[in-house]
Amino acid sequence: MFRTDSLPEGEIYAILANGRRREALRRLTEAGDGVVSLDELATAIAAGETGKSPPPRAARESVRGSLHQTHLPKLAELGVVGYDRDAGSVRLREGAREVDRYLTVFTPYGLSWGEVYRGLGIGSLLVVLAALLEAPVVAAVDPLLWVSASLAAFAGAVASQLWSNRWYVLRALRG
Repeated sequence: MFRTDSLPEGEIYAILANGRRREALRRLTEAGDGVVSLDELATAIAAGETGKSPPPRAARESVRGSLHQTHLPKLAELGVVGYDRDAGSVRLREGAREVDRYLTVFTPYGLSWGEVYRGLGIGSLLVVLAALLEAPVVAAVDPLLWVSASLAAFAGAVASQLWSNRWYVLRALRG
Protein backbone atom coordinates (compact mmCIF):
# COMPACT_ATOMS: atom_id res chain seq x y z
CA MET A 1 0.00 0.00 0.00
CA PHE A 2 1.43 3.35 -1.04
CA ARG A 3 0.98 6.42 1.10
CA THR A 4 0.00 9.57 -0.74
CA ASP A 5 0.23 11.85 2.28
CA SER A 6 3.97 11.43 2.84
CA LEU A 7 6.28 14.39 2.98
CA PRO A 8 8.13 15.20 -0.23
CA GLU A 9 11.87 14.60 0.01
CA GLY A 10 12.56 18.29 -0.66
CA GLU A 11 10.47 19.28 2.37
CA ILE A 12 12.34 16.81 4.57
CA TYR A 13 15.66 18.26 3.43
CA ALA A 14 14.35 21.77 4.09
CA ILE A 15 13.39 20.71 7.62
CA LEU A 16 16.79 19.17 8.25
CA ALA A 17 18.68 22.12 6.73
CA ASN A 18 18.16 24.14 9.90
CA GLY A 19 20.05 23.21 13.05
CA ARG A 20 17.37 24.45 15.43
CA ARG A 21 14.71 22.36 13.72
CA ARG A 22 16.97 19.29 13.85
CA GLU A 23 17.71 19.89 17.52
CA ALA A 24 14.03 20.48 18.33
CA LEU A 25 13.12 17.17 16.70
CA ARG A 26 15.93 15.39 18.53
CA ARG A 27 14.84 16.81 21.89
CA LEU A 28 11.21 15.91 21.22
CA THR A 29 12.21 12.37 20.25
CA GLU A 30 14.15 12.00 23.50
CA ALA A 31 11.05 13.14 25.40
CA GLY A 32 9.12 10.19 23.97
CA ASP A 33 5.45 10.65 23.20
CA GLY A 34 4.99 13.27 25.89
CA VAL A 35 4.33 16.94 25.53
CA VAL A 36 7.19 19.40 25.94
CA SER A 37 6.67 23.06 26.72
CA LEU A 38 8.06 25.68 24.38
CA ASP A 39 10.12 27.11 27.26
CA GLU A 40 11.69 23.71 28.07
CA LEU A 41 12.51 23.17 24.41
CA ALA A 42 14.01 26.65 24.01
CA THR A 43 16.09 26.26 27.18
CA ALA A 44 17.47 22.88 26.07
CA ILE A 45 18.36 24.14 22.59
CA ALA A 46 19.91 27.36 23.91
CA ALA A 47 21.98 25.35 26.41
CA GLY A 48 23.28 23.21 23.55
CA GLU A 49 24.11 26.25 21.42
CA THR A 50 25.85 28.20 24.16
CA GLY A 51 27.37 25.33 26.12
CA LYS A 52 26.04 26.89 29.33
CA SER A 53 23.46 25.46 31.68
CA PRO A 54 21.33 27.36 32.32
CA PRO A 55 21.80 29.33 29.11
CA PRO A 56 21.91 33.12 29.13
CA ARG A 57 18.48 34.73 29.04
CA ALA A 58 19.14 36.47 25.71
CA ALA A 59 20.08 33.18 24.02
CA ARG A 60 17.02 31.42 25.49
CA GLU A 61 14.71 34.22 24.30
CA SER A 62 16.29 34.24 20.85
CA VAL A 63 15.75 30.50 20.48
CA ARG A 64 12.21 30.75 21.88
CA GLY A 65 11.33 33.50 19.43
CA SER A 66 12.63 31.66 16.39
CA LEU A 67 10.90 28.43 17.46
CA HIS A 68 7.60 30.22 18.13
CA GLN A 69 7.56 32.40 15.02
CA THR A 70 9.25 30.24 12.39
CA HIS A 71 10.32 26.68 13.10
CA LEU A 72 7.41 25.17 15.05
CA PRO A 73 4.69 26.63 12.78
CA LYS A 74 6.58 25.23 9.76
CA LEU A 75 6.91 21.79 11.40
CA ALA A 76 3.24 21.89 12.46
CA GLU A 77 2.12 22.85 8.95
CA LEU A 78 3.95 19.78 7.58
CA GLY A 79 2.44 17.47 10.20
CA VAL A 80 5.76 16.75 11.93
CA VAL A 81 4.82 18.30 15.30
CA GLY A 82 1.70 19.42 17.04
CA TYR A 83 2.17 22.96 18.30
CA ASP A 84 -0.39 24.61 20.58
CA ARG A 85 0.53 28.30 20.52
CA ASP A 86 -1.84 29.20 23.34
CA ALA A 87 -0.64 26.50 25.74
CA GLY A 88 2.97 26.76 24.53
CA SER A 89 3.22 22.99 24.13
CA VAL A 90 4.85 20.86 21.45
CA ARG A 91 4.56 17.15 20.66
CA LEU A 92 5.65 14.84 17.86
CA ARG A 93 3.16 13.72 15.22
CA GLU A 94 3.21 10.94 12.64
CA GLY A 95 5.19 12.99 10.12
CA ALA A 96 8.18 12.92 12.47
CA ARG A 97 8.78 9.26 11.54
CA GLU A 98 9.42 10.21 7.94
CA VAL A 99 11.96 12.84 8.97
CA ASP A 100 13.59 10.45 11.45
CA ARG A 101 14.41 8.02 8.63
CA TYR A 102 16.68 10.68 7.14
CA LEU A 103 18.47 11.17 10.48
CA THR A 104 19.34 7.47 10.91
CA VAL A 105 22.81 6.54 9.68
CA PHE A 106 23.04 3.33 7.67
CA THR A 107 25.92 1.01 6.81
CA PRO A 108 26.75 0.28 3.17
CA TYR A 109 24.73 -2.95 3.57
CA GLY A 110 21.45 -1.24 4.47
CA LEU A 111 21.53 -1.85 8.24
CA SER A 112 21.59 1.01 10.69
CA TRP A 113 24.67 1.20 12.89
CA GLY A 114 22.37 0.72 15.87
CA GLU A 115 21.22 -2.60 14.42
CA VAL A 116 24.83 -3.64 13.83
CA TYR A 117 25.82 -2.87 17.42
CA ARG A 118 22.72 -4.56 18.85
CA GLY A 119 23.41 -7.65 16.76
CA LEU A 120 27.03 -7.76 17.87
CA GLY A 121 26.01 -7.33 21.50
CA ILE A 122 23.38 -10.06 21.44
CA GLY A 123 25.59 -12.43 19.45
CA SER A 124 28.53 -11.85 21.77
CA LEU A 125 26.40 -12.41 24.83
CA LEU A 126 24.99 -15.67 23.47
CA VAL A 127 28.38 -17.06 22.44
CA VAL A 128 30.04 -16.20 25.75
CA LEU A 129 27.06 -17.58 27.67
CA ALA A 130 27.19 -20.79 25.61
CA ALA A 131 30.91 -21.11 26.34
CA LEU A 132 30.34 -20.62 30.07
CA LEU A 133 27.53 -23.19 30.03
CA GLU A 134 29.90 -25.58 28.23
CA ALA A 135 27.77 -25.99 25.11
CA PRO A 136 29.23 -28.46 22.60
CA VAL A 137 31.70 -26.97 20.09
CA VAL A 138 31.60 -23.50 21.69
CA ALA A 139 33.01 -24.80 25.00
CA ALA A 140 36.11 -26.03 23.15
CA VAL A 141 37.31 -22.43 23.09
CA ASP A 142 38.16 -20.57 26.28
CA PRO A 143 35.43 -18.00 27.18
CA LEU A 144 38.14 -15.34 27.51
CA LEU A 145 38.96 -15.88 23.85
CA TRP A 146 35.28 -15.42 22.95
CA VAL A 147 35.17 -12.18 24.93
CA SER A 148 38.33 -11.00 23.17
CA ALA A 149 36.84 -11.87 19.77
CA SER A 150 33.65 -9.98 20.67
CA LEU A 151 35.60 -6.89 21.69
CA ALA A 152 37.61 -7.12 18.47
CA ALA A 153 34.37 -7.30 16.48
CA PHE A 154 33.05 -4.19 18.24
CA ALA A 155 36.36 -2.40 17.61
CA GLY A 156 36.16 -3.37 13.93
CA ALA A 157 32.60 -2.06 13.66
CA VAL A 158 33.55 1.24 15.33
CA ALA A 159 36.58 1.60 13.03
CA SER A 160 34.39 0.91 10.00
CA GLN A 161 31.82 3.49 11.09
CA LEU A 162 34.51 6.09 11.76
CA TRP A 163 36.14 5.37 8.40
CA SER A 164 32.85 5.72 6.52
CA ASN A 165 32.24 9.07 8.27
CA ARG A 166 35.88 10.19 8.32
CA TRP A 167 35.34 13.58 6.67
CA TYR A 168 32.56 14.49 9.07
CA VAL A 169 34.61 13.29 12.06
CA LEU A 170 37.71 15.21 10.93
CA ARG A 171 35.70 18.37 10.39
CA ALA A 172 34.17 18.04 13.88
CA LEU A 173 37.59 17.49 15.46
CA ARG A 174 39.03 20.57 13.76
CA GLY A 175 36.41 22.75 15.35
